Amino acid sequence: MASNGEAAAVRVIAGWACPYAIRVFAALKLKGVEYEFLQEPAGRKSELLLKSNPVYKKIPVLLHHGTPICESMIIIQYIDEVWASSGTAILPAEPYGRAIERFWAQYVDDKIAPAFLVLRGLAKGDKDEAAAQVSTALQHLEEAFVKCSQGKHYFGGDNIGFLDLVLGSHLGWFKATEKIAGIKVLDEAKYPEITAWADRFCAHHAVKEVMPETDRLVEFSANSAVKAKASN
Repeated sequence: MASNGEAAAVRVIAGWACPYAIRVFAALKLKGVEYEFLQEPAGRKSELLLKSNPVYKKIPVLLHHGTPICESMIIIQYIDEVWASSGTAILPAEPYGRAIERFWAQYVDDKIAPAFLVLRGLAKGDKDEAAAQVSTALQHLEEAFVKCSQGKHYFGGDNIGFLDLVLGSHLGWFKATEKIAGIKVLDEAKYPEITAWADRFCAHHAVKEVMPETDRLVEFSANSAVKAKASN
């Protein structure tokens, strides 16, 4: 944290419940980088956010010595490159390995994140179709884990890597969505590898401090749904 009124070298404009922010927090902790968390006010966009990300106007934004870097997956790659000598590498060393993890990471954000919004009642859509979309995605990721991990604990092998961070950042919402929608998302019988991986990921020291509690996420989602209805 900064002292004497000076801004920290690394700051993150984000929301505590945002999965895209959680992956950035965890990446910084993996690298041992101290940062200042700038909580974006609920229901409005701060002047700092609008100035830092005028194109998308979205969180998270990493401020490194005042220079903004936007979009969570780009931020993680930036962290891995800037602090290459700190901690373990987040992205694989070989180009093919990096390409595969980037492919599946994009798949996670394209398929799982939108479906969760439908299941939470924050986006229009058929909830049965959304649940089926998540199920299909998890089946593909179950197979991808076997290939990427090569019998080790994480998609990244012995250590948490890029795809671990991207998928793992949604795990808090996996549990919250199960409570909200009344369905079983992470079914051990269907996805034994992913379920075991999820337990390992959430227990990791870089993740435990930044992963929100399930009940707090459920309450946050309920409040968001009320605000969404009020604005319609």
